[in-house]
Amino acid sequence: MNFALPDAVALLTQTPATLRALLGELPASWTNMSEGPGTWSPTQVVAHLLHADKTNWIPRARVILEHSARTLPVFDPAGGLHTAAECGLQDLLTGFEQSRADCLSELARWAVSDAQLDQSAVHPELGTVKLRQLLATWAVHDLSHIAQIARVMSSQYRDAVGPWCAYLRVLRDTPC
Repeated sequence: MNFALPDAVALLTQTPATLRALLGELPASWTNMSEGPGTWSPTQVVAHLLHADKTNWIPRARVILEHSARTLPVFDPAGGLHTAAECGLQDLLTGFEQSRADCLSELARWAVSDAQLDQSAVHPELGTVKLRQLLATWAVHDLSHIAQIARVMSSQYRDAVGPWCAYLRVLRDTPC
């Protein structure tokens, strides 16, 4: 599948509702558990997505569009994790919904052309990147974290499923 901005925006638009539907009514026993030290709970993932919306995607896109060939700002993936401790999941979901709507509204106002999608800047670790690559990464980043949330939640029942563990692909990377 080739990158198409409308398709990416359609996916990005659905992520907040997907997370609300998946996590919004669950008890903390599902949303605050992680896979162990150095891993994130579903609540922390939502905090990370909120932080990324505020400090990563649109700010970097703005740099590419306004200052082609400049270096993109550094992004701290763990920068928003303190928010998970300070806010409840409901507040994080609401904040993410609003932030994502704001980001997509700004992106729509830019009316990005195909030529602009090929504008580039320098990523601090990856080298030259195009706007289309940044926006495609934003969409896949959402999907990656949705998969992460599903994996973390599934791992909570790894022992409870007994011998069916062998059939559950989401548990395949953990011993049954």
